[in-house]
Amino acid sequence: MPSVDAAANYTDLLEIQLQSFRDFFQLGISPENRINEGLYKVFMEHFPIEDSKRNYILEFIDYNLELPQYTPRECIERGLTYDVPLKAKLRLLQNDEHTGKYEGVEQEVFLGNIPYMTDQGSFILSGVERVVVSQVHKSSGIFFFQNKHISGSNVYAAKVVPAKGVWIEFSVDINSVMYIYLDRKKKIPITTMLRAIGYSSDKDILGIFGLADEVEASGAVLEKCIGRRLAARVLKSTVEHFVDEETGEEHVSTRHEVLIERNTVLDEAGIEVILSSGVPSVILHHSEEAPADYHLIYNTFGKDSTNDTKEATEQIYRQLRNAEAPDEQTARETVESLFFSSKRYTLGEVGRYRINKKLNLDISVEASVLTQEDIIQIIHYLIKVVNGKAEVDDIDHLSNRRVRCVGEQLFTQFGIGFSRLARTIRERINIRDNELFKPADLINARTLSSVINSFFGINPLSQLIDQVNPLAEITHKRRVSALGPGGLSRDRAGFEVRDVHYSHYGRLCTIETPEGMNIGLISSLCMYARVNNMGFIETPYRRVEHGKVDLSGAICYLSAAEEEHANFAPANVQLDANGVILDNRVKVRNGDEYPLVKPEQVNYMDVSSSQIASVAASLIPFLEHNDASRALMGSNMQRQAVPLVRPDVPIVCTGVEKRVAKEFRGLPTAEGSGLVTYVDGRKIVVQYDRSEEEALVSFDEASVTYSMDKFRGTNRSTCINLSPIVSKGSRVEKGQVLCEGYATKNGELALGKNLKVAFLSWKGYTFEDGIVISERIVRDGVFTSIHIKEFILEVKDTKFGAEELTNEIPNVSEEAIAKLGIDGIVKVGTEVKEGDILIGKITPKGEIDVTPEARLLKAIFGDKAGDVKNTSLKVPSGMEGIVIDTKIFSSPERNKESKQKVKKELELLKKAHARNLLKLRDIAIQKLSVVLDGVVTNGIYHQFGDEIIPEGTKLTTSLIGEKLFPPKNIYRDESLYNIPAEANLVGDLVLSNWTPDPSKNHLVQRILGNYIKKCTASIVRFKRERFTLEAGDGLPKGVVKVAKVYIAEKRKLKVGDKMSGRHGNKGIVCKIVPQEDMPFLADGTPVDVVLSPLGLPSRMNLGQLYETVLGWAGEQLGKRYLNPIFEGMTLEQISNELDQAGLPAFGKTTVYDGGTGMPFNQSVTVGVVYLLKLAHLVDDKMHARSTGPYSLITQQPLGGKAQFGGQRFGEMEVWALEAYGAAYTLQEMLNTKSDDVVGRSKAYEAIVKGNNIPKPNLSESFNVLMHELRGLGLEITLV
Repeated sequence: MPSVDAAANYTDLLEIQLQSFRDFFQLGISPENRINEGLYKVFMEHFPIEDSKRNYILEFIDYNLELPQYTPRECIERGLTYDVPLKAKLRLLQNDEHTGKYEGVEQEVFLGNIPYMTDQGSFILSGVERVVVSQVHKSSGIFFFQNKHISGSNVYAAKVVPAKGVWIEFSVDINSVMYIYLDRKKKIPITTMLRAIGYSSDKDILGIFGLADEVEASGAVLEKCIGRRLAARVLKSTVEHFVDEETGEEHVSTRHEVLIERNTVLDEAGIEVILSSGVPSVILHHSEEAPADYHLIYNTFGKDSTNDTKEATEQIYRQLRNAEAPDEQTARETVESLFFSSKRYTLGEVGRYRINKKLNLDISVEASVLTQEDIIQIIHYLIKVVNGKAEVDDIDHLSNRRVRCVGEQLFTQFGIGFSRLARTIRERINIRDNELFKPADLINARTLSSVINSFFGINPLSQLIDQVNPLAEITHKRRVSALGPGGLSRDRAGFEVRDVHYSHYGRLCTIETPEGMNIGLISSLCMYARVNNMGFIETPYRRVEHGKVDLSGAICYLSAAEEEHANFAPANVQLDANGVILDNRVKVRNGDEYPLVKPEQVNYMDVSSSQIASVAASLIPFLEHNDASRALMGSNMQRQAVPLVRPDVPIVCTGVEKRVAKEFRGLPTAEGSGLVTYVDGRKIVVQYDRSEEEALVSFDEASVTYSMDKFRGTNRSTCINLSPIVSKGSRVEKGQVLCEGYATKNGELALGKNLKVAFLSWKGYTFEDGIVISERIVRDGVFTSIHIKEFILEVKDTKFGAEELTNEIPNVSEEAIAKLGIDGIVKVGTEVKEGDILIGKITPKGEIDVTPEARLLKAIFGDKAGDVKNTSLKVPSGMEGIVIDTKIFSSPERNKESKQKVKKELELLKKAHARNLLKLRDIAIQKLSVVLDGVVTNGIYHQFGDEIIPEGTKLTTSLIGEKLFPPKNIYRDESLYNIPAEANLVGDLVLSNWTPDPSKNHLVQRILGNYIKKCTASIVRFKRERFTLEAGDGLPKGVVKVAKVYIAEKRKLKVGDKMSGRHGNKGIVCKIVPQEDMPFLADGTPVDVVLSPLGLPSRMNLGQLYETVLGWAGEQLGKRYLNPIFEGMTLEQISNELDQAGLPAFGKTTVYDGGTGMPFNQSVTVGVVYLLKLAHLVDDKMHARSTGPYSLITQQPLGGKAQFGGQRFGEMEVWALEAYGAAYTLQEMLNTKSDDVVGRSKAYEAIVKGNNIPKPNLSESFNVLMHELRGLGLEITLV
């Protein structure tokens, strides 16, 4: 059985988006159980906030996200943002002047609306669906690398990259002296830095590396050491005391006098100086030869002019500030603040983890700053690198690159927003003077919202989602980009960072990447890859011990760093029933090598053959037989496949199709086992099996209704039209897909059609990837797709009066408005074409000075027609289709009658809401009574400690209702409508340990948890309906109405459309041939498609041949074949299938010419290929211009279809006409048809009147040149 089946249920394909977002907000975690991560961490980093005198302190207690007001579908329709209100509970402490104690006031404060992720992993902003792409960038931590010096020798360095703070580089120069660079500019000898951080003397520094002996400075001892070299200077230290005349403070100063320099050979004269100086000891080199590895330290001492910590800190201060330090304390604090202060410097959890791992340290991950031990170990390791005893880091290895998912990107943005918010709060607190105020008075909700909305709106990693088909959506959400803020630039990124790296195996797809400038910079996660909590990409493996694979299902995920030096066997290695490897030798993967080893030496085994590829690449059968560049094209082109009206599932598949259809989350799936009780074209009702306990705790009905999208447009104008694949009375299981459509069929991805293909050169039409198709394809609508365009028109309130939607449009014929309804909007079902009015709108004209004659006409005939202009929306050029839907959204009217109507409806709404809450209360009491009636309680308490029901009380239905759901909190009198946000106090109770029975306590928690959720949902629904009544459809200010018209366009396959297979075999439809003229087989069956055989050898995508012949066998036998990548069927297996189907070997058969009926000279390869229609449709590209808009400056026609522009007649085209000697044609092209403003008008007039075209004038581009020269002060005279 293929290993892909065994690995089918690993990571959810959208986990990278959904889990990251959930972790950031800690959704589903109660406030008391939240950890210091994500949004909670942002709050903790910026709070408490206090004023300069500590009279006021603003503390953070907790935050909560309310439910969204609208559904994602409603947001898309109304052009709204799918967001949730973020509220924080804050406590403001005020210092009492008399008592000196702080008195506090708590308040829940609204901080702004935050865009919320949908169940499909996308965001909706202003009605447009977007996705935040994950970013891969250099990780924080330590990196060792080498550079080439100008002399040709290598110089080595180590760089410490923090999460926040200055970059620090340890570098060894060409003279073998080690320096430390602070913030990439300031260069300091490493020994100076060691003195500054506490290793004051030469003795301390040499002691770190064990490079010297300390010898007592006595005559007898020193006599024995004659001939040895001094390792440290001999210093005479003088302590001076002096008094500051201004302050009267006493200061102590130490002066050092160098008596003997380092490396001096000790002799009699030196001993005499040492003894006379009174130093207690001297530092000598070891009696044996000093280790050559550490000559760097000795060389660095030679560049170090300092003698102790004070001098070192002052020198570093001088280097950093370009000024003298005011005192020793300031100098020391400046050095410490560089990388020992958590306020200005932090490695982050990832940086500390990587430093610990690289240097074999055991420092807590909580230690976010550098330590003395870090610096010493970095120096040690760098010395090893210089001496060839350790390797430099591979900067492109995935252990040195990490992924910033949507949660981490939001963390950064919230940090920016809260920094601004904190600054505003401090400013507001500081201007308060013993005033009484609340936390809400300090908060400006727009501060945070503006930062978050700008991130989603303008950040290059927030992108319009690619919605051509489900595969495009799922791939976009799993995309990993090296571009964006803090990332690489596509112009400066070199070949190395774009190239495939061995650490990408199972993590980043080695195949799927864009062509062009972004190649290698944008990748996709592999099928089973996931991102761990530190941002490193992991891939799953099975453990192998003593040659036996663990088949228990236990999977271990490894990051790129963790898998170094281990042996990995491929997924298709031969095993027996117990998991023992059968081969004597196994070809394994170890780093970038592939050695043959014994089974006992294997450490891990791949879980699947497809774990090396992304989702799109895993959909290509026989991928192993294709050239990589063509596989890349195949992966990318599947994402461009247009959803067809009647697609086929591929005969030759890989097994990934089902997973894509299920996990892109666009199709309703069953939530559990149940029975389908109702089915129609728009909804499916499933009644789920529920245990007694589930029925007791649930407040929902057992039946769930699933609605299906009907003819809904996407971002790319493709069509989502779902239809059921289950029938009434059928059983469904958890996870089962209930409907199909949008490039899916029977719960599988279905991007194209299975068609009979012949590889044949046919009358020259297959030249250069031309495709010849049968007329049957068009007639039967095989490749017919539906495209839906949305047209929007806003009705605004202008300064001359409100615009109006109407079908009474001035100066328009009756025929033109015949398709409009009374409200001015085209009727649903109408067939429209280019130029037809879709929405009739008139706009008031501005007041202008009118002549007496005009005023007279106005008085006679009325003023309506003259005062308005036609601003209707029309069908754009080149389009025709059928109106499938219209929508109108409006702001509420402000007249008295409308306000009265709204008031009445609001009262009815409040009554209905109150009744709903009462109903929920009664159900909750009834359910609790089933569990608790007659039970003696352990005591029920409020969260703040108040006793609600005393211990030992026997619970009854009436007591539960009276104490836990007090009627005063839900107004039974329907004349009172002020319903509180908290419908009762159960939300504030401690829900544990109500009874001695744990099982009953568990049931109580579930009942009340579901009850609170249901009440909250009811309140949100009430607020939304109230808002709609009061504020209409939430339109922008100044917009009275928004009208939308949806037009469906049915597109059949045409000449010029682009098609492709799954192997990068793309082409353009060149000719549609009558079915009877197509080549046919011996049994008379005409082929559907003719492809060029010359498209195979040079492209080396032989996978399509395997698919062709196997697909034909599958068609004949009525079978489908599972071919996971790298585990596809062999030639022998395919040959057996062909024999079984009675087909010729490898599909080579005699084909007959449809025109003559004669057989072709050679046998032709025939088979069934899965073909796709791509989004590059000729209807979107076909364009022609007669006259149209011109550029303002040059007066030349604009370019491009969007601007209704023309084709550029460029330099090479001019050469062509010159070569033909077509002088007059050339002059016409460069003058009349280009920028002769007067000449083109006269030429048009001449054509209309039938006269000869007049002589051309000077072109406008010449006038532009003249003006530019005059702008330079040059007067030009034409002669």
